[in-house]
Amino acid sequence: MGILIKPVISEKATNTTELLGQYSFYVDTHANKLQIKAAVEAAYGVDVVKVNTMVSAPKVKTRYTKTGFQVGKTNKLKKATVQLAEGQEIELFG
Repeated sequence: MGILIKPVISEKATNTTELLGQYSFYVDTHANKLQIKAAVEAAYGVDVVKVNTMVSAPKVKTRYTKTGFQVGKTNKLKKATVQLAEGQEIELFG
């Protein structure tokens, strides 16, 4: 499995792309900033200036059923926001 999982498609991510030129991706939870930078540059042929990462912890959810409490959790996610060099862009919907 590669480092880049998929681009983040949300209203907030689209606004930051249009205003600041930053693109957001879901990435592998074990990838560091240098690996993410190399993966974006190799996949899209652009120059990455800055990489910011954030990890969202799994959320624990409980549900009461006939058989008792069912406990589960969501997956741990890591998002990376990359700043491209001036004048470059990634065509995500092309």
